[in-house]
Amino acid sequence: MFLRLSALTSLLAALPVPTVLGGQFPVVNGVLGGVGSGSLPENRIKLPDLQPAATTPGKLRVTENSGVCETTKGVYQASGYGDLTSKESIFFWFFEARNNPDSAPLSVWLNGGPGSSSMIGLFQENGPCRIKNDSSGVSLNPNSWNEVANMLYIDQPVGVGFSHGTLNVGTSQQAASDFWKFLQIFFSDSRFSKYQKNEFAIFTESYGGHYGPTFAAYLLEQNAGIANGTVSGTPINLKYLGVGDGLTDPLSQYPGYISYAASNPYHTLVSKSTISSANKSWTKSGGCKDQITECYSTGDESTCSDAQSYCNNDILSPLAGDWDVYYVPTENPDPYPPDLTSYLTSKAVTSKIGAESTWQETNDDVYSNFAETGDWMHNSRPNLETVINAGVRTLVYDGDADYILNYKGVEAMVDNLQTKFSAEYAKQEFANYTVKGVATGLYKNAGTFSYVRIFGAGHEVPAYTHGSLSTGEAALQFFTQIISNSSLVPT
Repeated sequence: MFLRLSALTSLLAALPVPTVLGGQFPVVNGVLGGVGSGSLPENRIKLPDLQPAATTPGKLRVTENSGVCETTKGVYQASGYGDLTSKESIFFWFFEARNNPDSAPLSVWLNGGPGSSSMIGLFQENGPCRIKNDSSGVSLNPNSWNEVANMLYIDQPVGVGFSHGTLNVGTSQQAASDFWKFLQIFFSDSRFSKYQKNEFAIFTESYGGHYGPTFAAYLLEQNAGIANGTVSGTPINLKYLGVGDGLTDPLSQYPGYISYAASNPYHTLVSKSTISSANKSWTKSGGCKDQITECYSTGDESTCSDAQSYCNNDILSPLAGDWDVYYVPTENPDPYPPDLTSYLTSKAVTSKIGAESTWQETNDDVYSNFAETGDWMHNSRPNLETVINAGVRTLVYDGDADYILNYKGVEAMVDNLQTKFSAEYAKQEFANYTVKGVATGLYKNAGTFSYVRIFGAGHEVPAYTHGSLSTGEAALQFFTQIISNSSLVPT
């Protein structure tokens, strides 16, 4: 049974809840990606502000064609909830492709955190509309990814964004299970069952470096179970995976903070002494490298959580200096991309889309659940390798102006991949990735795996522009190419 709202509010007010500074990575006790101290209630709950008339476990509750965001004539949209149980409701927002929706792939978009809303991607990055710079409203996005795909934005796990209910999820594997359950509900609905035959994609960013590979590998595992009769359900036609600026393999990626702080395309981030101190914290006996290694070896929750606390306190956070960690050319905090809170908490919007709870960019309690299990420091690279080797066309991309999950760490992770394409990838030289003749980044292809580093882009790659290109134009090109079952091709 749900706790009474007043009792829950009073309880949480007395607890050491982390604070969030605009962005997908919470700041806890002054540390980016920190781990809080003290205990929180075991059964954390995010209550709906409006108690739904009745949840419908195993089914969708849908509001169609709200007129919010997508204003292109004739393009269908729907938003609402998939009720996993009577006390766990996942919010979704679906936009039909502007072109050839019946045959276009269906792509899910997931933001990271853990605990961050996928409305970030919808309204700041690749959705049919984009938030205006003064946060007063939205404008139509000509470079929306629903130009070429049916897009499904999901607030997950339960409690994130507009989703609400009991917060039981604290690992990427648990989140994968709920993701699959939601998709089963989605595809069983008569409005969306026709898309089950279409090619399916997962695109994600940030903590999506964990989510994307873990979810994709889980879908493949469930499909195999359905095929051999051990799992009951609808197979998911997974063909594509995209991971942007992702946290996948911390052991490979954490040295990237040190090298990026010292040398990147823009400016050094901190003093030589700070870099030297962080380097010692990485290499010394019992330091960050040793702690992540032990986490990988044992999988012990406290070991992995301690590694997150130590490494982010001694390496990730201090090396950021006074620069915006999501876009290092500017000092902290960079006001771009614009804040979504006023728009997504407006009753004029929420009443139209069927939202039932107050929107939050990041749910601190969901983040804390993950911090307690140490999921942050788990290695998702084996899952990524499984997905690549299974023939799922995979793209890893990032922006060269992002510190929080910088390209030096991501490229080290990619270089350490052990797949059937890795030897070919290692032989490739970086080539110029152009969009309409504009030098936009550097890329490599090997088999059905591709990597691209985008110039001038921060953590949310589709939110940025470069040279004479319009905002998000480069991202739309690489997205279009991948979901067309093509390697990256300069234009």
